[in-house]
Amino acid sequence: MRISKRVDRLAPSGIRAFFDLVLGMKDVISLGVGEPDFVTPWHVRARAIESLEQGFTSYTSNKGMVELRLAIAAFLKKHRKLDYDPEEEVLITVGVSEALDLAMRAILNPGEKVLVPEPSYVAYGPVVELAGGVPVFLKTTLDNGFKVTPQQIDAAAGRGVRAILLGYPCNPTGTSYSRKELEALARVIKKHDLLVISDELYDELTYDFEHTPMATLPGMKNRVIYLNGFSKSYAMTGFRIGYACGPADLVGAMTKIHQYTMLCASITGQMAAVQALKNAADDVAAMKKEYDRRRRFIVGALNDIGLTCHMPQGAFYAFPSIKISGENAMDFAKNLLMKQKVALVPGDAFGTGCSDHVRISYASSYDNLKEAVARIEKYLKKK
Repeated sequence: MRISKRVDRLAPSGIRAFFDLVLGMKDVISLGVGEPDFVTPWHVRARAIESLEQGFTSYTSNKGMVELRLAIAAFLKKHRKLDYDPEEEVLITVGVSEALDLAMRAILNPGEKVLVPEPSYVAYGPVVELAGGVPVFLKTTLDNGFKVTPQQIDAAAGRGVRAILLGYPCNPTGTSYSRKELEALARVIKKHDLLVISDELYDELTYDFEHTPMATLPGMKNRVIYLNGFSKSYAMTGFRIGYACGPADLVGAMTKIHQYTMLCASITGQMAAVQALKNAADDVAAMKKEYDRRRRFIVGALNDIGLTCHMPQGAFYAFPSIKISGENAMDFAKNLLMKQKVALVPGDAFGTGCSDHVRISYASSYDNLKEAVARIEKYLKKK
């Protein structure tokens, strides 16, 4: 066999596989891909353009530009109560996706296990496997708002379990955790001496309470690899700038891998990210306000037409149940696409136990959302 067994076993991304069907179709309302519908703020784009005009086209340090690492450290200290040394504890990566991959490769020995609450972002399981680890999925349900419990972690932790991978606010459910809920999780995490890979990319898009970083909890900073970036909150997906913060030994190990693979993130993207951190707070607040308006509409509208949907506490996704349709998620999504030209993601993409849910991204215009709900209702009534 020409392909490694580890890669050969991986299933293609459920999101991309489904959206291959959408290509070429006309008049489709797409509520599938998790990308802001806002354009990157102009002053951030202008800084990127200016940097090119000034001739900044070189490599940067493997760790990333000092100016950006300093800006991240200052931002986290002021807004998140996190204190990281920009020289030894901050690494700039090519999006949070690379940071996630580096974290897994840095901490895992062959066969070690990582706990992954499910539904989960499509990459979580595969990056564990590609690093030689074994993902152990902890199923969450609509009944408790798709939140993993301390009891689940306690029951699953044990021999060979190295870490837990926690993404919050969550893609695809929008679920997040209050400080009190995180403290309960932290107690059992410390009991079992687990590391935490904490993907907090959507932290700025938390609606109902203040976001609490896992690393700020007592006794947790030295066991947390904190991941964040600019793609979602700042509408900078194409710039591909993420970052990882954590204990110097862990970040140093990640940097070692990074310098042999990606080398460094784009200098253009890094300069744009500095501008975003320093001057885009009003832009982020405006986008968040509009996402919140859409969130309240889409959840209310879905429940009104019979698709039970909990209120997401963050990100820009709704994860309704489609049980009343009598179809599984893939059939529902395909039929809705073909008959009503609305594209959303089957829940199966986010876990084996998610076949009665679909993911809807409300990173689309208010008018698009209203029309999409009308088409979904029409589809349900014709069944």
